[in-house]
Amino acid sequence: MTEQTALASPNHAVNMPAHVDHAHLVVMDLPMMSDWYQKIMGLSVLERSPSGLTLAAGGRPLLTLSTDGKAARASRRTPGLFHNAFLVPNRRELSRWLAHAAHGGVQLTGASDHLVSEAIYLDDPEGNGIEVYRDRSREDWNYQPDGMVEMATLPLDLQRLYDEAPRDEAWTGLPEDSAMGHIHLQVSDIPQADAFFRDVLGLDLMARYPGASFFASGKYHHHVAANVWNSRGAAKREPAMSGLADYTIRFTEPARLEQAVERLEKMEIATTRQGGVVSLVDPWGIGLNLSA
Repeated sequence: MTEQTALASPNHAVNMPAHVDHAHLVVMDLPMMSDWYQKIMGLSVLERSPSGLTLAAGGRPLLTLSTDGKAARASRRTPGLFHNAFLVPNRRELSRWLAHAAHGGVQLTGASDHLVSEAIYLDDPEGNGIEVYRDRSREDWNYQPDGMVEMATLPLDLQRLYDEAPRDEAWTGLPEDSAMGHIHLQVSDIPQADAFFRDVLGLDLMARYPGASFFASGKYHHHVAANVWNSRGAAKREPAMSGLADYTIRFTEPARLEQAVERLEKMEIATTRQGGVVSLVDPWGIGLNLSA
């Protein structure tokens, strides 16, 4: 799939009725983190502000980094980010990123074949999780009778993937049609996560793992995941903490946004509206922006 057609595909993660398109991290060392995300992840600076900057791929904003001298470093148990997942258009681009990371001495934390996708995992220098992945064709996905998608965590042959990387092309960053394919969160309770993402925001429950649920729209494998692997029963995150400050879910239809806002009001979850963006703090203290 070419750079011009990947994001145009009707089956792409960002072309579903709702998708994640942006995340915001509070970092302790802004210059170092900015440099790392540009050099290692291949993002480019789209916009600067007095407190931070927004990074993009192909002019598409994916990640904002900001700093706050009063922020406390979040612990491993704190609800918040498990990983931001950067979606590249195909296996070739995944192999190119892997070769770039290997040549740069980047330490990986894992690599998995999830049946619907192939994924590589790592942490940024401040411990924020990252996934770089490519989706398999939807024709290769299997759905169960209840509508959930079949996913697994199988070994990914990194050597074979590395060997597929073209040797005659310099890596110049993430391709223009990369996107924030999904976000994976740490929460303190899975039934509460099911109630919030499925029953309030209107996402479909697409898969379950022990201690985790996966939610999406448009039969995508997941736009949002939530787990309690490190954070079961943990207290809400405090406002001034490092890590995930907020993220954005964008709806393609304003009616879906308004339905979600109505359900938030019934749950007595406070929201503020500025322009077309509705902002709130979720049950675990994580900021969330909803837009259409």
